Amino acid sequence: MSTGTARTLEVGLSADLIIAAIKRMKRREREEFIEDLLASTSPEYLDSIREARDDKRASRTKSLAEVFGE
Repeated sequence: MSTGTARTLEVGLSADLIIAAIKRMKRREREEFIEDLLASTSPEYLDSIREARDDKRASRTKSLAEVFGE
């Protein structure tokens, strides 16, 4: 497969069936699925994760207590 070509995956499942399956997931599983979906479809999302991890490693983050005074 050459780079830059569009790929199509046909899965023989209706949107309603996929939505029903997602609704049956436990909350954490659903969150992980959505994160994976975003990551696989959005280079900007992946860049934001890398940037956040870099900020954390470089101690450029603040705790909730520091931000909100709690």
